[in-house]
Amino acid sequence: MNRRHFIALSAGALVTCLGVIGCSQATVLVPTAEDSINAAAPSSESVELTISAAASVQDAMREVQAAYQAEAPNVTITYNFGSSGSLAQQIDQGAPADVFLSASKQWMDDLAAKGQMLEGSRQDLLQNSMVLIVPQGAAEITDFVGLEADQTHKIAMGEPESVPAGRYAREALTAMDLFEPLQSNFVFAKDVRQVLSYVETGNVDAGLVYGTDALISERVQVVATAPPETHAPIIYPVAVVKDSAHAEAAQAFVDFLSTDTATMIFQAYGFNPAE
Repeated sequence: MNRRHFIALSAGALVTCLGVIGCSQATVLVPTAEDSINAAAPSSESVELTISAAASVQDAMREVQAAYQAEAPNVTITYNFGSSGSLAQQIDQGAPADVFLSASKQWMDDLAAKGQMLEGSRQDLLQNSMVLIVPQGAAEITDFVGLEADQTHKIAMGEPESVPAGRYAREALTAMDLFEPLQSNFVFAKDVRQVLSYVETGNVDAGLVYGTDALISERVQVVATAPPETHAPIIYPVAVVKDSAHAEAAQAFVDFLSTDTATMIFQAYGFNPAE
């Protein structure tokens, strides 16, 4: 091989080598279409949220669910309705939940004190009233004082130790000097919706429920509203559960509950925004 031929071969090899290096660098620096799709995937990822909520909000919350999923179709919501005390106990014992909506600050405070709620996620959402109801058409009881009539009446209320509606009812009756005299008349229920059912079916003569519960039934009538000063403010706080596997999605749902859309739904069911 002469010197001219050797130089030509060397130059060709160098050009080929640089070409390979250049292609290799281009492959690393230029993202593919597949890379772009994968980067966007998390925003459309399906999420399942479990919402533990007080029994008294179930009708409104089902409508809220439909409104929210129209805006966030990738989010599937499952509700767990019950008395706030029972739900708080379930969360405390590790039951799966992403959001807790309580009918009482007491149970939310209890979980927060135990570190069970996500810090900064809590807000007071709704407020309610406490009313005395009787079966539709009944005329014997017309106010709270009528509960003390000579004839023995069966009066339904939530279990005060676990059902917020029962605790508010006890406070109101105590303030009116009626709780102790009526002790033998009470029929305690597992949640406020059971109280409503007892009155609807005539199994009791009267019951104490939230004003919003009375609105959803055509089989009962409100005969009196407990004065606000006779019981603690009926406030519904909501927060994200600290152990939620989808804290960001859970917070987005909590935030939605304060939007104009959700507020109008709650007001249609008799709730007012918490002050």
